Amino acid sequence: MTTTQLTTNPVLRVPPAPPAAAAAYFRAHLAFHADVSDVASALAAGGDPGFVVLDSRSTESWDQGHVPGAIHLPTALIPEQAEQLLDRSVPVVTYCWGPGCNGATRAALALAELGYQVKEMLGGFEYWAREGFEFETWEGTQRRAADPLTAPLAADDCGC
Repeated sequence: MTTTQLTTNPVLRVPPAPPAAAAAYFRAHLAFHADVSDVASALAAGGDPGFVVLDSRSTESWDQGHVPGAIHLPTALIPEQAEQLLDRSVPVVTYCWGPGCNGATRAALALAELGYQVKEMLGGFEYWAREGFEFETWEGTQRRAADPLTAPLAADDCGC
């Protein structure tokens, strides 16, 4: 492959970062994010997972479905209610609707600015439900079949 081919290829138009820089970036990325599968696994293991899950959506959204055991605290209420609901020594994992919504990011920012350790759950409630994890609604507990585009159907985990 020639240099010309490399520079015209849209993937390699900007060359990959050096390995040390890439490792630092991906390590930092993991410090800020958790995925729904990892959160579900930690919660299902029983006992104290070492973090709390926070749903930053509206009451109407919460009623439609939320992660079992999550704390409901809409983003706008974080500055006035976080201290009553959360322990600063316990990391918080925020979520909102899904990848098309940055509500969990705004909630994580608000919490970090108040001194909380925080991660954002990638995929939000959408991927929680799509991966087939149990969720609670105002009508009780529900579970949807796993979406084969987001979760393996014949295995306990995706292997990643």
